[in-house]
Amino acid sequence: MSQITTHVLDAALGRPAAGVTAALQWLTPDGWSAVGKGETDADGRLRELGPALVDPGVYRLTFATGDYFAAAGRESFYPEVVLVFEVTGPDHYHVPLLLSPFAYSTYRGS
Repeated sequence: MSQITTHVLDAALGRPAAGVTAALQWLTPDGWSAVGKGETDADGRLRELGPALVDPGVYRLTFATGDYFAAAGRESFYPEVVLVFEVTGPDHYHVPLLLSPFAYSTYRGS
């Protein structure tokens, strides 16, 4: 399992958001560098997003939320959601996204 994982829940429907593409990047002195990319499974989870251990630093997850809503024929306000966070050690970092067409929230999960 990746050190950084995510879980996307469609809060408007009250169920996991399957098929959401997410890209993980790391901030280097030269800018953002790709670490991993994947798509949420039927349970809305993305467990294999990058390596089992990453270097400390600033990372960002970019979710293709507009594509998710468009595929379901639903209107949305945010074409993508970008979450920037800091990894400070070897702990597991779970970064969930609670999503609806016109709002979202996140937190550090376990």
